[in-house]
Amino acid sequence: MASNNVNVRITGTLKSHLQQQTGPSGLYDNASEYVRDLIRRDLQTRQQAWAWLHSQLEPALRADEAAFVDVCVDDVIARNKTP
Repeated sequence: MASNNVNVRITGTLKSHLQQQTGPSGLYDNASEYVRDLIRRDLQTRQQAWAWLHSQLEPALRADEAAFVDVCVDDVIARNKTP
């Protein structure tokens, strides 16, 4: 199985942070482990965001059409203005 490599240049503050997270004093043995963990967490966060959005929209998608109320743009703007 062929391996695909990704090379990334990291400098400045990002490099310092990476060095703190890796090696003998860090949580990760090397930069590759740290980057893989960051990507996994990013994927999990996105999945959680989609699940939350779905949970918020699902009641409206299942609601009977008679439950909806017609409103105009001006009503929505007026309702959401801060006093």
